[in-house]
Amino acid sequence: MKILHTSDWHLGRSLYGRKRYEEFAAFLEWLARLLEEEAIDVLLVAGDIFDNTAPSHRSQEMYYRFLCRVADSSCRHVVITAGNHDSPSFLDAPRELLRHLHIHIIGSIGVDIDSEVLLLQDAQGQAELIVCAVPYLRDRDIRSVDSGETVADKDRKLVEGIRDHYAQVWQRAAAVRDQLERWVPVVAMGHLFAAGGQTVDGDGVRELYVGSLAHVGIDIFPETIDYLALGHLHSAQTVGGQEKFRYAGAPLAMGFGEAGRAKSVVKLEWHNQQMHIKPIEVPVWQELRRVRGDREQIEQQLQGLLANGTEAWLEIVYAGREIISDLREQLETAAAGSGLEILRVFNQHIWDQEMSLSASGELLNELQPREVFQRCLDACEMADEQSDILLKLFDEVINEIDLTDRMAE
Repeated sequence: MKILHTSDWHLGRSLYGRKRYEEFAAFLEWLARLLEEEAIDVLLVAGDIFDNTAPSHRSQEMYYRFLCRVADSSCRHVVITAGNHDSPSFLDAPRELLRHLHIHIIGSIGVDIDSEVLLLQDAQGQAELIVCAVPYLRDRDIRSVDSGETVADKDRKLVEGIRDHYAQVWQRAAAVRDQLERWVPVVAMGHLFAAGGQTVDGDGVRELYVGSLAHVGIDIFPETIDYLALGHLHSAQTVGGQEKFRYAGAPLAMGFGEAGRAKSVVKLEWHNQQMHIKPIEVPVWQELRRVRGDREQIEQQLQGLLANGTEAWLEIVYAGREIISDLREQLETAAAGSGLEILRVFNQHIWDQEMSLSASGELLNELQPREVFQRCLDACEMADEQSDILLKLFDEVINEIDLTDRMAE
């Protein structure tokens, strides 16, 4: 038996205003071919199919076209669970219809725990796999609210609720397996943040529970589970040093923080009760590049990319001390007519200044505009002469604004 584990497609996601439909379509085409070429029996998708709860018509079209193609392939079963970005009701709406195509949708937990325990059969009608298909567990599903509870109480209840739910699902799965005449593997699915999981800056991962980390330890998953297919974290990785506990990761780089990182899906294959795990790298259809440095360093890197004929979306991280009001215009002029497109220009020093202000406990509305501007100049370590000129110009602008406001009154 062959299984493919993937997650976090985020169909419909944009990157700084740029739509990525062509990339998503290319991924789904590649995935459909992979299922056919590898003769995959079961496809597992562990949450965040869409990027938001109201997916666009184009995103929905890609999703359903893909499912129809898979239903006509040698892949016998598809199991899809909801993530924190998904609308449970939207995913569940066509559930009964899709079940006739052996596509199993679990958007939310049901009244009966049996709805999350799937016994899948092979082409001869024999049991071949048990799937604990647990969707993203929402706060209201697993936690009661008591008067006067603290943040620590809430966090504890969330983790306990997740632990209890998985324990119930596993008990039911174990009971189903005990009734079978032959051994079959048990695979669990989840969309959560397992303690020890790694994220990177700009990878688009959101906290699952507002106001709480709610990171769960892998001890909530029984050792007797044959494989744990996780979603939510966008970097492919194992959890707790266990090869059989894995995040597949997002198939596309969700942000510039993931630029250059390999993306993958996970293939599982069983032979005589022995499981073999093989990550399969996903192609890159739109290259992302992060260019960082002062003006001279950025210009050098940009010229190198142009000389190589590189086609990519760029994030420029300016770390220089000099204030350049038209930096973006200069860079876009240099890249004009090439395969490079600048999506974002980010000033690292201004960001550092904002973070320093926040860390000190000061509020922006407690400072005068001139004081804020002066701190920006100080953070950039401006020369005194240039600083004086800029302060004078700033004062002229403020005076002009004040005069206009008085005239309007």
